[in-house]
Amino acid sequence: QVHMVESGGGLVQTGGSLRLSCAASGSIGVINFMGWYRQAPGKQRELVASINTSGTTTYAGSAKGRFSISRDNAKNTVDLQMNSLKPEDTAVYYCRMITTWDYWGQGTQVTVSS
Repeated sequence: QVHMVESGGGLVQTGGSLRLSCAASGSIGVINFMGWYRQAPGKQRELVASINTSGTTTYAGSAKGRFSISRDNAKNTVDLQMNSLKPEDTAVYYCRMITTWDYWGQGTQVTVSS
């Protein structure tokens, strides 16, 4: 059984930084896709950043230049470093890992105060 654990959310002021981490435990296998999504109240869940097995990254326009995604294949972890945070970054952040199955974390709240 695969278990996903997220950490690193919290409350931060505008311009501050947070680092989110997500670790998968259990027999997850080869993880082709790792990504971070977010969902703000009343909005659809959206992709923030992703990274594949070769290390190729993609970012939402709102995240480019401020966020950085990284992964550790040996540890089955994916991190999201978020800098220069804005109030509009406030959301629940979810990690996602895709093998032959699709796994989601439970979500971690990020709140940016103005």
